[in-house]
Amino acid sequence: MGESERYSDFGQPRKRFTLGQDGNALMGLLTINIIFFLLLLTLKVTYFFFQKGEIDFFREALQYFEMPAQLSRLAERPWTILTYMFSHVSVMQILSNMLWLWAFGFILQELTGNKKLIPVYIYGGLAGALVFIIANYTLPALRPAVSGATMLGANAATMAVAVATTTLAPNFRFFRNLNGGIPIWVLTMIYILIDFAGIASAGAAFSLSHLAGGAAGFVFIFLLRKDIDGSLWMNNFYNWFMNLFNPDKKGKVASIKEKVFYNTEGRKPYKKKPNITPQRVDEILDKINQKGYHLLTEEEKNILKRASEEDL
Repeated sequence: MGESERYSDFGQPRKRFTLGQDGNALMGLLTINIIFFLLLLTLKVTYFFFQKGEIDFFREALQYFEMPAQLSRLAERPWTILTYMFSHVSVMQILSNMLWLWAFGFILQELTGNKKLIPVYIYGGLAGALVFIIANYTLPALRPAVSGATMLGANAATMAVAVATTTLAPNFRFFRNLNGGIPIWVLTMIYILIDFAGIASAGAAFSLSHLAGGAAGFVFIFLLRKDIDGSLWMNNFYNWFMNLFNPDKKGKVASIKEKVFYNTEGRKPYKKKPNITPQRVDEILDKINQKGYHLLTEEEKNILKRASEEDL
């Protein structure tokens, strides 16, 4: 059974993330990218309003968002290793990246839950940043200009999401009404080939960084299939950080299992069989949406199987 089929075999509809739903990782990424774009656009208009040229905007304002390849400059602005992957100044660049992110991110979120998309995105961006720096220091054609080399945009991070999604569900098809649909791997190969073709040009460092992002997405899914979840520490850190400002969540939270009532009538002592209730099924489906099917316990998988055979 493929990963993409696991969530439709239990007789229960999958809970899709709606546009305004709290905790929707895809909408969160899209929103952050748009906010950064509007912020940079506002700064650019402000520079124009005060009769300053576009060169002044790039030299004075954009440097706090774009990531420099030179390590000494990066040490002065270390936060740019994160901000660069959310920042765009070109309408075509942000439109292209957000369309790819929407197309592949929606599928990845549906297949793995809500807590894998952002880590994959960030891993791709970090891998792209690392390779961009290495390329500018090691490639002879780029080394002389390393002091002025900078990177901006979500290309590497989006590539990671695309490759991760394709690795997880290579047989998924877009536009199924058109002669059976277009396999997702075909679109991903086109995406990769576009960047691969740029290696032999002046933008080699950018192309290599995008491919590195794709490699990060592949490695993430490869390890996930071996029960090594690279998103756990990131999500745990986020929850810990957010709970610092929410005293109501600092106490012990009861696990889902503690909320289950067990039938014991007519069975041997210590042998428990959980009741199947709509509330219990909804809790498990929520867990799939948040963490993915592979993190369900055997008991929870059995409950879903029994629920598909019973009329709740």
